[in-house]
Amino acid sequence: MADLDDARPPADTVPLDYFTGLYLAKDDPWDLATKWHDQRKYAVTVASLPREHYRSCYEPGASIGLLTRMLAARCDEVLAVDSVDAAVEQARETVEDLPHVRVERADLPAELPAATFDLIVVGDLLYYFDEADLNATLDGLVQCLEPGGDIVGVHFRNRGDGGHYDGFQVHEALAARPGLERVVHHEDEWFLLDVFRRTVPV
Repeated sequence: MADLDDARPPADTVPLDYFTGLYLAKDDPWDLATKWHDQRKYAVTVASLPREHYRSCYEPGASIGLLTRMLAARCDEVLAVDSVDAAVEQARETVEDLPHVRVERADLPAELPAATFDLIVVGDLLYYFDEADLNATLDGLVQCLEPGGDIVGVHFRNRGDGGHYDGFQVHEALAARPGLERVVHHEDEWFLLDVFRRTVPV
């Protein structure tokens, strides 16, 4: 078994066609609405938010909007995005009764928002990027995060293959960004969760 540090990003970012095909085959490709470990992951994510309330949240890779709806209860406004049209349509239906939530289609890192946020939540997304796109995405996310704001990473851990590129590597890449302080860490047999705060410049 390879060491955790030996795992590398994919040689190429996983293409949009791959994810589009998943949604064409099944409305909820990862069974997010029915799997207990995903329901628990979302509950732990929301419970790990250090603040009771946030002004503005950005959620890239929102899929069908289940976590989006939970985040909406803690935020004045939410911008959730996904690159797959079918996912965007489903997420909009999930939050259609919440006027303070917007769901848009966007490809990262090319279409990062121009706005800033005091909360960013990115889940099960970063390990699909090649090294260049991962670095561009992480740098862009940090730029979108306001000083004193929180960025949450929550990603699957593949404990059966220590050399597999997963949440361990992408969270360490996020932790290496200057100006971030880890304030929450959770790891179990299914997923890794970290909350980083952007330190206020002196």
